[in-house]
Amino acid sequence: MMAAEKLKQAFVKSLAVPESVITDSLEYNSIKEWDSTAHMILIAELEDVFDVMLDTDDIIDMSSYAKAKEILRKYDIDC
Repeated sequence: MMAAEKLKQAFVKSLAVPESVITDSLEYNSIKEWDSTAHMILIAELEDVFDVMLDTDDIIDMSSYAKAKEILRKYDIDC
């Protein structure tokens, strides 16, 4: 599975939303499913799927799906 698909599936699984909801315009708290609890589940899922340890600033800065892609690029993961 390509990194972009893994990222999308991590969002689908963590937020328990249909794949159609996951777009670059999806932002934290823009849907009820992406609250602070789901955010931490998402972070854990991303760390597990991509075998990385995100730093605190990255966790706080991950405010959208597009931003998640940008942050993962810092870890040499191209989504």
